[in-house]
Amino acid sequence: MLSKEDQRRFDAITRQLRQSDPGFFERLDQRARSRVRRGRYLMLLTIVLWASLPAVTVLAGRPTGAAFAVVLLANAGLLWRYRRRLL
Repeated sequence: MLSKEDQRRFDAITRQLRQSDPGFFERLDQRARSRVRRGRYLMLLTIVLWASLPAVTVLAGRPTGAAFAVVLLANAGLLWRYRRRLL
């Protein structure tokens, strides 16, 4: 956590950089939005896979259910990775 004086200096530097190079801040905003969007898609995929896993296992058999489980594990790993980056 920054002291009040350090926070003021940081804000001044940020303001100056925003005025001198607006493209830099635009690129940062685009990266942040794409990470949030990616996390939302992964969460949606997780919900859909978990909801369909029992039905697919019953209808298509255990090998297909096992494949779904592997995909869910990979999805969970990716989701965990992106959530840690956002925090």
